[in-house]
Amino acid sequence: MSLNVEMMKRNIVFVILLIFLISCGKKEESTTPEIQTLTESVYASVTVQPEELYDVYASASGIISNIYFREGDTIAEGEILAKVTSDLSKLNKEQAQLNLKLAEAKYKGDDNVLDRLEKELEANQEQLTQDSINYERQKRLIEKGVGAKVDLETKKLKFDLSKKQLSILKKQYKQTEDELRNNYKQSTNAVEIALANLSDFSIRSKINGKIYSLLKEEGELITQQTPIAKIGYSNSFIIEMRIDEVDIASVSLNQNVVISLDAYKGKSFKAKITKIYPEKDERTQTFKVEAKFINPPDALYAGLSGEANIVVSQKDNVMTIPLEYLTEDGKVITEDGEIEVRTGMRNIERVEIESPKIDENTKIIKP
Repeated sequence: MSLNVEMMKRNIVFVILLIFLISCGKKEESTTPEIQTLTESVYASVTVQPEELYDVYASASGIISNIYFREGDTIAEGEILAKVTSDLSKLNKEQAQLNLKLAEAKYKGDDNVLDRLEKELEANQEQLTQDSINYERQKRLIEKGVGAKVDLETKKLKFDLSKKQLSILKKQYKQTEDELRNNYKQSTNAVEIALANLSDFSIRSKINGKIYSLLKEEGELITQQTPIAKIGYSNSFIIEMRIDEVDIASVSLNQNVVISLDAYKGKSFKAKITKIYPEKDERTQTFKVEAKFINPPDALYAGLSGEANIVVSQKDNVMTIPLEYLTEDGKVITEDGEIEVRTGMRNIERVEIESPKIDENTKIIKP
């Protein structure tokens, strides 16, 4: 029994000693306020892309017969990147040319429809003239008391019918002429479109740039909805950033940006905001923002990644402490106890504080 009591006493002494040693070994962390320039910034992920990067599409579907460049090659504006062949387009061109010949023959040929109508008009005009003469002659005879009245009515009816027939033929001629002329124009346009479609089978570059990727090979089928390559400027790059929707209101054009790239460890580069896209990406809940380098690295490559800090505000000569030295209820701990302070600008590391009881020599204890 006495042995157990002795053991319990030793254990209690050991625990008390251990607590004492731990409390003595814990060092108090402290700091003093610093007067400095405080910068507030918005964080964003970064991807470097060539300026004017675009997907290259064919204007018509077909088989890729030739690709004249490789990935990484430079290409001039208007230069042919690839050619596509299509039997259907050749047939369309031949059919359009055939339709044009038929339309031209009907409109301008030696035996065209208008010539036949014109001859009918001439014959009808002659008939009308003759019927008019006969009617006037018979009318004069009736006035002299010679001839039958029924003959006058017959010649009058024939004259009226000839006049009506001539009017119908004139309208028919005008209508036919308009139809033939329009059909000829449409056939001419169809040939031009067919020829243009054939020329569209030469896929050309829109810019002086570099081929960053080829997505198809010779012999493959390509459609108008499938890109064949990606082309962009070779010596001009933009910085694409994704900004969280809670921060986008703080971002504006021409703001300064500090860029850190994974490929250039320990280095930072200056840039400026050049474009803010107005629509939110619902999938990522972010907005796309672009910037351009002020002092770019010596070498840039499409797809380089990194981080950006967009400077949204800056104050000079402010008293700051590390953010972790501020308590949750907005106070600081000094040797004289807790002091309530007024805070101003802050970033992820430091916070501005204002209090008549605190200066650069005040010891601030970490909570």
